[in-house]
Amino acid sequence: MIEIFKTNSENKLEVITEESYMANDFDPKHCWINLVNPSDKEVALISKMSGVDDDAIKAALDDEERSRIELEDNYALVLVDIPVIEEEDDYYSYFTIPLGTIVKDDLFITICLKDTAVIRDFVRNRIKGFSTSMKSRFMFQILGNTAAKFLAYLKQIDKASQRIQIELRKSTKNKEIIQMLDLQNSLVYFSTSLTGNDTVISKIMNAKGQLGKFLRIYEEDMDILEDVSIENKQAIEMCSIYRSILATTTEGYASVISNDANSVMKLLTSITLVISIPTLIASIWGMNTWVPGQSSWIGFTVLAVVSVVVTALSVWILKKKKLL
Repeated sequence: MIEIFKTNSENKLEVITEESYMANDFDPKHCWINLVNPSDKEVALISKMSGVDDDAIKAALDDEERSRIELEDNYALVLVDIPVIEEEDDYYSYFTIPLGTIVKDDLFITICLKDTAVIRDFVRNRIKGFSTSMKSRFMFQILGNTAAKFLAYLKQIDKASQRIQIELRKSTKNKEIIQMLDLQNSLVYFSTSLTGNDTVISKIMNAKGQLGKFLRIYEEDMDILEDVSIENKQAIEMCSIYRSILATTTEGYASVISNDANSVMKLLTSITLVISIPTLIASIWGMNTWVPGQSSWIGFTVLAVVSVVVTALSVWILKKKKLL
């Protein structure tokens, strides 16, 4: 999907129609081109329109790409990881995907595999001071919104883990344990992505040479970039804390489940032992050979009393040893 936007003189975002940007005389100067899981044909079109290599545009379409900055003669490619939330059967799943931003002197391009909240906030004019002609500020605002989404999703993960813990106290089921493990995996993805993003932010803050040519840090934008760095580091710290808490909690509940299983097995083993005693006695006196008292009611009575006494004694010993 291709979307092209441009900020007008009233600082409002306007959509460039397909009919307009497909025309031969279309000039993409100071436009924002947003690509969402584009086809090869769409990539070729934007490459021709912008003068950016196909490989640079396709870089963000590999979900294994790491956060980094690549510099070419006429543009800079900045890759960062952004958080994504998806609804599963009865809970939410969190993970990260790459977001590619290509900055030119007169053009800004974003590429992503999914239509995410990070980019959609700009389309819906939810970001203050946003303009497609201010490319450096646009880049910093994307980084800021990414850090804000990480913080918001981390809080949601914390609330989800608390809810699951309450459910686990009522009944320990595999379903809740699996959800806890999914949240742990999400935090691992977040931690790795945030660390990579932090490296990219540090490079941008110290932008020199060719990178400084494409991402000029003006005095009025410095506060934005500093806030981005602070929020990203805060997200890294929160992620680390939540990972530790979740790992400890998961191990604790796993131990509880294992202990409960051991208690059940111990009880069943003790019951089996108690039942086997009268069964053994009855089996011996029930053989098809001569046994004492086989033709007298007294023999049966004595056998029954002995079975009861031995069984009671076994129960007493097991309880004393706290095995029953």
